[in-house]
Amino acid sequence: MGSTSPIAVERPSSDVRPDLPWVTIVWNDPVNLMSYVTYVFQTVFGYTREKAEKLMLDVHHKGKAVVSSGTREEMERDVQILHSYGLWATVQPDSVK
Repeated sequence: MGSTSPIAVERPSSDVRPDLPWVTIVWNDPVNLMSYVTYVFQTVFGYTREKAEKLMLDVHHKGKAVVSSGTREEMERDVQILHSYGLWATVQPDSVK
């Protein structure tokens, strides 16, 4: 009988880290009024006027704001809703721990 050499078996990664949360980011644009952006945040997310205004000011002054976080599917839904209101929004993994 001939000798057989062991066969290398590639195993799937055993990475068991949970999926990172995803975030929805609203970007500044030259079209929408600040009052309208505040209204959209209140309407879509149910934020208080104060929280909606703070996020709107972040968008206005910093160029963007994270407005929601959750699963990728939830954030994609939020982006679609924000697009229907005419806001520029994107989804990305949350890299901040």
